[in-house]
Amino acid sequence: MMATLNEKEVHNEVIRQLREYRALKVKLVNMKEREDAGAEELFPSLVQGSSLSELKVKQINRALSEALDSIERAIVERKYLHVKELNDEEIYLELGVKRGKFYEKKKDALLNLARAMGII
Repeated sequence: MMATLNEKEVHNEVIRQLREYRALKVKLVNMKEREDAGAEELFPSLVQGSSLSELKVKQINRALSEALDSIERAIVERKYLHVKELNDEEIYLELGVKRGKFYEKKKDALLNLARAMGII
């Protein structure tokens, strides 16, 4: 199965989804805040429906918490989910893992997320 996959394409799609997830999480918090304040129409909406956003956030949350080990999750959080993106060297030094192990774990994390999200 993996022989026919373009791993770079899979990795790029997972990374795109993770970056969108970061924004969707903020969107959902903002929507709840506007709803609580009675200001649902504070900003114009050019698209309809937030149910898919909510579902996507829930499913990515589950994938992050259940499909990754602690090192994989730490790598993904630091690399793709923090506002300040760290470079690979900063991350593996911070985590105290060797360079080769870091890249192995990063690759595994992206593939496991792809599986958990149904991308592959």
